[in-house]
Amino acid sequence: MAVNYGPKRLVVGAHYGLTDWLSQRFTGALMAIFTLIVLIQVLVNKGPMGYDKWAGIFSSQWMKVLTFSVIVALAWHAWVGIRNIWMDYVKAVGVKLVLNTLSLIWLVGCAGWAVQVLWRL
Repeated sequence: MAVNYGPKRLVVGAHYGLTDWLSQRFTGALMAIFTLIVLIQVLVNKGPMGYDKWAGIFSSQWMKVLTFSVIVALAWHAWVGIRNIWMDYVKAVGVKLVLNTLSLIWLVGCAGWAVQVLWRL
């Protein structure tokens, strides 16, 4: 009988554990910091929030770079989560491949659309 615990354990799989965990924490922290920055800017601005004020918040170059970074972080965060769900709960390899491909296409499309909206400001 093979030992399947401790240092002699037979390890199989993709080994994404620590990398995925760290990337989820890093991207989540970046998104939380971004949310606080936007909230502070909204609270500091006096008067009604209209298009001009929103455009003003996102018009500076540092905010565009930060927003772009958050868009990439959000897409990566979602990809790791979706991929892990498909790996854990979908057993058929073909179905898993289709779902991964469709998820990736959807996430890239959403990120591309978000960048397009950002650069129009």
